[in-house]
Amino acid sequence: MSKVINASNTREIIQDNLDYTLFSWSKQKGINPIAVKYGKGVYLYDYDGKRYIDFSSGLMNVNIGHGDQRITDAVLKQMQEVSYVTPSCVTEVRGMLGKKLAEICPGDLNKAFFTLCGASSIENAIKVARLHTGRHKILARYQSYHGSSYGAMSAGGDPRRLAADSQQAPNFVHFDIPETYRWEYGDEQLLKESVNQLERIIAFEGPGNIAAILLESESGTSGCLKYPQGYLKHVRRICDEHGILLISDEVMSGFGRTGKWFGFQNHDIIPDMIVMAKGLTCGYLPLGCLMLSDRIAAKYDDAVLPIGLTYSAHPVSCAAALATLQIYENDNLIENAAAMGRYVNEQVVLLREKHPSIGDWRNTGLLGCLELVKNRETKEPLAPFNAQGEDMLVMNKVAAKIKESGMYTFVRWNYIFIAPPLIVTKNEIDEGIAIISEALKIADNSLN
Repeated sequence: MSKVINASNTREIIQDNLDYTLFSWSKQKGINPIAVKYGKGVYLYDYDGKRYIDFSSGLMNVNIGHGDQRITDAVLKQMQEVSYVTPSCVTEVRGMLGKKLAEICPGDLNKAFFTLCGASSIENAIKVARLHTGRHKILARYQSYHGSSYGAMSAGGDPRRLAADSQQAPNFVHFDIPETYRWEYGDEQLLKESVNQLERIIAFEGPGNIAAILLESESGTSGCLKYPQGYLKHVRRICDEHGILLISDEVMSGFGRTGKWFGFQNHDIIPDMIVMAKGLTCGYLPLGCLMLSDRIAAKYDDAVLPIGLTYSAHPVSCAAALATLQIYENDNLIENAAAMGRYVNEQVVLLREKHPSIGDWRNTGLLGCLELVKNRETKEPLAPFNAQGEDMLVMNKVAAKIKESGMYTFVRWNYIFIAPPLIVTKNEIDEGIAIISEALKIADNSLN
């Protein structure tokens, strides 16, 4: 007989988590997490029966929504057959998933190496790039995030790495891309300056030393920052000219999130490697993937590929992924993401008319965020880059109001993210926008 959960039990559940587990990117005291009992569709439910609309798809990964029992069925079936084999053995589902990913990926991106998560995919992409080219440097953007393991953290430019700055891995070089929102000299000059800066850095570092350029094809937690129109095409050209590999980090932007299978398809390019995770299984089980071009993989036809993980190609996770990919197709979720993204854009136009604190809205498909400012003319952010303490006073109140009103979403610095599951409907978008609108009154009042 199941135990009835009451308020006292809820407090005990939260307290056990606080006492015996650690929380990412957070002080361990003074936090107040939601105790989630179950999820269904675009909603989470706590033990007290309160419903929260999930407007950031967890961490932009639960693309198919919560509680889809088709994944449960696929996982159960696989576990009844075999729950684990070493990566030197094969299963039917491993081959089927690899074949399906080869069908989805453009060009000659046909070889899958399965990992556990985005960071482990990034780590292996970096290793393969260096092995394949015989070069050592990796170029990446300052305002980016690629994971928190040593290599992935060092590749990213996110300030979360600063606490472990002395422990960074070597041979990572960062470059800046001016923010479109704050660039004052015209789109043509923005593209020109951005490309020229990258070419200068490559010249300074020595193109013969550079193994790869690693980029998020669509910016995520750094604020959904936009590339200048045509920028990634120039990056592809530059890579080809110098024998540099282009690695596309699709951990967040992949699998329909931007209205296409992969974010780079919005830029009409094909990378040499794709880094995947998140939407591959939508968080139902851990799984990542590094997709390699045939040209890169061919090097290892007669040479040892020196990468490996105990849980690579885990059959149960592969089963979850294969079922997830079928759901994307059967339920037309990529098309819905594109359509609902256009609807969100329309609603944010109306939202911006009501709320002077909204400075900018950046979105591709259903990967978007509001940037809040103190003044639309000066574009001074409501909370500065890497804001902490008193600088976050207003934004913390905004975030608290959002949670109190029944929404779970990602709020960072002066950003409010809008990235609901791809199953979202217009009515659910309206519900979420209404909650954000109420919370924005706090930001608006702070401008007076």
